[in-house]
Amino acid sequence: MSNMDNGAQLVSAAEDEPILQIDNLHVWYELKRFGFGHAGYVRAVDGVDFDLRQGEAMACVGESGCGKSSLMKTILGLNRPTKGDVIFDNQRLTETSGENLRLYRAKIGYVQQDPFSALPPFMTIKRILEEPLVINGVSDKQERNARIRKIMEEVKLTPVEEVLPKFPHMLSGGQQQRVVIARAMIMEPKLLVADEPVSMLDASVRVEILRLLRNLQEKHNLSVIYITHDLSTVRYFSEYIFVMYAGEVIEIALMEDLLNDPKHPYTFALLEASSDPDANNALVMREVPRGEPPSLVNPPAGCRFNPRCPKVIEGLCDVKRPPSIEVVPHHKVACWLYDEEGMNAV
Repeated sequence: MSNMDNGAQLVSAAEDEPILQIDNLHVWYELKRFGFGHAGYVRAVDGVDFDLRQGEAMACVGESGCGKSSLMKTILGLNRPTKGDVIFDNQRLTETSGENLRLYRAKIGYVQQDPFSALPPFMTIKRILEEPLVINGVSDKQERNARIRKIMEEVKLTPVEEVLPKFPHMLSGGQQQRVVIARAMIMEPKLLVADEPVSMLDASVRVEILRLLRNLQEKHNLSVIYITHDLSTVRYFSEYIFVMYAGEVIEIALMEDLLNDPKHPYTFALLEASSDPDANNALVMREVPRGEPPSLVNPPAGCRFNPRCPKVIEGLCDVKRPPSIEVVPHHKVACWLYDEEGMNAV
């Protein structure tokens, strides 16, 4: 599929109703002092908005601690929003509990980062794949076996008869991740959340796994959220990218637009820090933002990147939170450099 085709599909899909809506989402974790008494909050997700439509793939990019995993665990229904909401397949998470929450979770597949830790070592591959079916009421044994065989063939875990009786430690890292993907797909979900699905794999296997996920997305018309800190892998997978920093979405755009023309200084810094396949550039020293990411217990006022930003506007960036500005169609950035007030202050 060409990049031009991806962009055309995305624009046409924009007319459809989103399957996932994130509305002013806040996820704060309360801190206790010595186990007693309130000591503040960790503002892991702080006012995030985006929509995802059926069949779209979206990458969530940002460094460790930016809130990516907290955001995804909330979408999965493992965390509860502190404020705002998650609406998935017309089901509002804040109004969902009990049996309805189980049904909600059954429609979302989850691909974990570390396949070895994600797979129970005392279960065979057959039992690992059969368990979600049993839990979700697929009582017919023949149907369970047929669905297991079908998904194993789709993820290229063959010969099926040889793989089924094995335990996870008997498989390679790539095979283990294929089992994790098969388990995520066994309930035929509408949304797949892939949390750093290739970071624990050898470089030779990474592209294979990303292509497998892409093929599954296209075959089943899946919506996919791909979480990563590595911008070098997103071009294999996503139509859309959004960049998180310190609990906030600071830029969101079509994949090619963001990679070729980043707007936010932090996004530019992420691209500069990405690995370069050109060996001639291996020893080139690149500029990276000074300092460290801020504490999410006591984040800085204004733009949260302002203490590290080389283009900070004193008296504005460190005082007022920037609005989200659509600088070109389908490309939004939260930065005072693109707002009239910021331009006048420069």
